Amino acid sequence: MDDATRSTSLVAFTAVVTLTLLLCVMTGPERDDLGEFYTGYGRLTPLRNGLAIAGDYISAATVLGTTGVIALLGYDGVVLALSTALSLMLLMFLLAEPLRNTGRFTMGDVLARRMPGRLVRVTASAATLAALLPLMLVQLAGAGDLLAFILGFTSPGLKTGCVVALGALMISYAAIGGMKGTALIQILKVVILLGSGLAVAALILRRYDWDPGALLAAARAGSGLGPAFLESGLQFRDSPAPRLDMISSELTVVLGGACLPHITMRMYTARGAPAIRRSMSWAVACVALFVLVITVIGFGATAMLGRKEIAGHDPQGNTAYLLGSRAVFGADASTAETLLFTTVTTAIFLTLLASVAGMILACANSLAHDVFAACRRDLSPRREMALARGCALAVGAGAICLAVLIQDRSLQPLVTLSFCLGASALAPALGYALFWRRFTRAGLLATLIGGTVGCAVLMTGTNLVSGSAGAAFPEHDFAWFPFTTTGVVSIPLGFFLGWIGTVLSRRGARREAQRRYEAVEPWLLAGRTPTP
Repeated sequence: MDDATRSTSLVAFTAVVTLTLLLCVMTGPERDDLGEFYTGYGRLTPLRNGLAIAGDYISAATVLGTTGVIALLGYDGVVLALSTALSLMLLMFLLAEPLRNTGRFTMGDVLARRMPGRLVRVTASAATLAALLPLMLVQLAGAGDLLAFILGFTSPGLKTGCVVALGALMISYAAIGGMKGTALIQILKVVILLGSGLAVAALILRRYDWDPGALLAAARAGSGLGPAFLESGLQFRDSPAPRLDMISSELTVVLGGACLPHITMRMYTARGAPAIRRSMSWAVACVALFVLVITVIGFGATAMLGRKEIAGHDPQGNTAYLLGSRAVFGADASTAETLLFTTVTTAIFLTLLASVAGMILACANSLAHDVFAACRRDLSPRREMALARGCALAVGAGAICLAVLIQDRSLQPLVTLSFCLGASALAPALGYALFWRRFTRAGLLATLIGGTVGCAVLMTGTNLVSGSAGAAFPEHDFAWFPFTTTGVVSIPLGFFLGWIGTVLSRRGARREAQRRYEAVEPWLLAGRTPTP
């Protein structure tokens, strides 16, 4: 990257940071009102709320990671991108309205509607932290690497400084802006990301005379893999059961992505069921459009640069989005093209900032509302809001420290772990709690705890942690689990534990669970207060 582009990017980043901080300050809660801090009073229109949901859903793992998989592995990357869109459709058609009807501020509220009690709320909060912390670390480390790359920093100390500075900024977004402030940042991010991505995708297609077939042919030639690049199975060819491994991975993305707490918390911000339906329609449309954008950019990067050069910059392909955007302009980029590339880098930078801010907010809300407020009934709204902001600081500071420690390791196991926890612990818990009449407290705790522990244990045995060149610990080999993700075992385990925990509960507990479900069913499914 030349000095002129680097200077322009630095100016753009500074402007974005200033603007987003002003937005948080201007839209932050004016009073000590929990509804305003946690949900923004549901004042966002369906369009704005839909853009905010899409913004939370389109993380750096989607922008950078999925584009990299498309560039390096072709067809399998496209399937992964489509699974991302399918995940949001699952949330839209199955979970969005029940979550909106039963949730108040957090996932703990949804589960406690069926099974009141402090233990349920504390366990839900622990599961929220377990699912979001790994993904938060990936985004933080990625933000530091991106800023260091743009600014030309190579010193480890300067990279660490970037992680710390950006982490402090993300904490400020969550603590100052609350739900409404982070929503506006997500909206700004989606608009810039989609606008710049569509422009780059259009330039790539124009380079190939607007012929997708010509683009795919050039990408296949640049991959050096021949026809296998556009066929299924390349990503899992070394697996003992490639088809099963692929199905497991895609199912993990679909179920896990739909149930991650920083996504589901956006359901509580809608004014009612019709509003959440319209919001989800906008969100699905934005994500589907972005899937098309990253598909074109991923294939375009391979076509213009070749698979070998992309892998040379980053074995995981995380720089493919930037490399493809820069390559389409050529060596003699005009001023307009330089500004467009600067917009692309700014959009990715904003994506990293906004994603972590949303995750910090979800974790802080859960700790303050489900742990501290649940354990102290006399906690005032002012005190709870202060605790939420303090929790944002604590969670963010802890994430910064961990991100600094792991920034030189492969971060793919952490991304996979977050989605596996969402699919194996949170998805069964929410599915059973919302739709199974006899689901008991024992079943819920077994699902949340057993699914989380099962994922963590199985993940240590995958080749993402050890035993491969791209693993987090490539110098060691203690891999014993044959699949890339844990989903093939942990997802059935999570559902089984919820079922067996319920079946083994006392008959009186099952009857009480059914009675409680029937009492809240009209509220849960239709948003109506039950009639006496």
